[in-house]
Amino acid sequence: MDCKMCVSFGQQMFRRKVVDCSIEKSRLSRCLNTFDLIALGVGSTLGAGVYVLAGAVARDNAGPAIVLCFLIAALASVLAGLCYGEFGARVPKTGSAYLYSYVTVGELLAFITGWNLILSYVIGTSSVARAWSATFDELIGKHIESFCQQHFSMDAPGVLAKYPDIFSVVIILVLTGLLTFGVKESAVVNKVFTCINVLVLGFVIVSGFVKGSIKNWQLPEIINGTNATQFDNDTKEEWKFGDGGFMPFGYVGVLSGAATCFYAFVGFDCIATTGEEVKNPQKAIPIGIVASLLICFFAYFGVSAALTLMMPYYKLDQNSPLPVAFTYVGWDGAKYAVAIGSLCALSTSLLGAMFPMPRVIYAMAEDGLLFKFLSKVNEKKKTPVIATLSSGIIAAIMAFLFDLKDLVDLMSIGTLLAYSLVAACVLILRYQPEQPNMAYQMASTIDESDNNESVSNSESRAGILADEREPFFLKVLFFPQNSEPTKFSGSVVNITSCLIGVFILIFCGLISLGTDAVMQRNVLALTFLILDLIFLIIAILVIWRQPQSKTKLSFKVPLLPVLPVLSICVNVYLMMMLNKGTWIRFAVWMVLGFVIYFGYGIWHSTEAASMERSPDIYKQSFIVQNSDSAVEEKTAFLEDACEPRSVNP
Repeated sequence: MDCKMCVSFGQQMFRRKVVDCSIEKSRLSRCLNTFDLIALGVGSTLGAGVYVLAGAVARDNAGPAIVLCFLIAALASVLAGLCYGEFGARVPKTGSAYLYSYVTVGELLAFITGWNLILSYVIGTSSVARAWSATFDELIGKHIESFCQQHFSMDAPGVLAKYPDIFSVVIILVLTGLLTFGVKESAVVNKVFTCINVLVLGFVIVSGFVKGSIKNWQLPEIINGTNATQFDNDTKEEWKFGDGGFMPFGYVGVLSGAATCFYAFVGFDCIATTGEEVKNPQKAIPIGIVASLLICFFAYFGVSAALTLMMPYYKLDQNSPLPVAFTYVGWDGAKYAVAIGSLCALSTSLLGAMFPMPRVIYAMAEDGLLFKFLSKVNEKKKTPVIATLSSGIIAAIMAFLFDLKDLVDLMSIGTLLAYSLVAACVLILRYQPEQPNMAYQMASTIDESDNNESVSNSESRAGILADEREPFFLKVLFFPQNSEPTKFSGSVVNITSCLIGVFILIFCGLISLGTDAVMQRNVLALTFLILDLIFLIIAILVIWRQPQSKTKLSFKVPLLPVLPVLSICVNVYLMMMLNKGTWIRFAVWMVLGFVIYFGYGIWHSTEAASMERSPDIYKQSFIVQNSDSAVEEKTAFLEDACEPRSVNP
């Protein structure tokens, strides 16, 4: 009895959400177009990083080769973006990575993903609000900081900020009110700020190529040691600025800089949360994600090239490189244009962090995993009003009290975890057999003739009717007997994907934590590394040989299974580069999340209620018998199941 209870409890944690994609109706307002999504993605991604990060990475990590850092980081981000794009076309609903995980790998992993997305967005909102406040305060002479430190100083170093940032609270509350007022109005404001930001960056790029010199990419050997202080008036420490030339810190510096630059592309995933607010989500979401990433790459590439052309990389300022660069070339007045662009970029980043946060909360509350009152929608404005106000208040409190410097890395864990799970979900779902009802739903979302729809349904039935009683032997793994996915081939992919996850963890652990042993050619470390790579390649080949689903989508990730595996590998490596303190804080956040899930969510899940009220045709097991009557009964059942219906009351 106890064993049965444990199995039942485990099934509850890994039950998957069934989404009826044939239903167009949404409680939210469908008012966004493709341009709105591109502006949202560019605005949330092309933020403060372009005004600060480029100078810091160029000076300390890569020199002029920072352009290669952004290229590598952009390629890694595109891998994740393609996976998001396919799911946006496959499941055009609100929830982003949380929903994608729920559909594919089950409820518990979906809750973990959504819970970490909330953490990322809350911290992102709070930190960007404080950056906006600090930037504005510096422009007016730091009067806000002086006033707050004089009258509201907080004496709790290491726990709280030096002073409560009242101005950042005001900024968050204003944008919270804007988001509550309406999605279309928020999109208009975002487009205005994004256009100003892009124009300013365009001015910076053109100025850099006009006033810059290619000689700054061909510098002779740099004087290192204490003499380097002549280039850095703020410190008397000993600095090393590399060996000069285009790549002064070598390939190691480029790869290290690329790992840092990857975080500059975080933010495009907010597009995936708009599934129920876009007019044509199957096409608009993939286009919006890929286009915004390309625009951001060209902006980062151009600005970093302009900076390193205008002045030697070792003279760049780490905190405000653009104003210093324009002063260096004699264009002091340009710093005001840079200041305006910086404020606009911070505004769009703030809006980009705040926009998806209530939508993830709304999706989780709608599914019963968070408190139900958070799913309330304003009938007039069609916005998740309670989720928006709640998330805005929490972010405002954190911005008011905390400096957040030690918490910023938590954004990375949440985001990278979401990226990894989405890539794994694409890898798994592409090789699963189509369920009868799902096949009809996905076919009905594509604008085709009735004739094509009937052919699609026939193919789906044929795939399900295929004999899944395949004998298990090694040859079947590399030479499957069916051209359509079966339950057996789907199970092979599920198990192999889990093994790939283990092999990636071992590989990234050896590369990140055992770097010294590998570099010193330790026999044991190299043996483990080579064996792990061999097993990883074999696992990839096994998945590659399995039949893929032929479901027609407006966008699919190319080069499966290689691209999703590469995406997971990059994300796991970057997660392992984070420090112990970040992982401890992450563990505390996860404990709080598990208390909510096991205390409330697992018992109030709408999927559990749906399974109790109606039979679940997705989990019916069929026994193929030799008698003709059994085959006829099975065929009749499948034909009935293929009729259009909603499986989620």
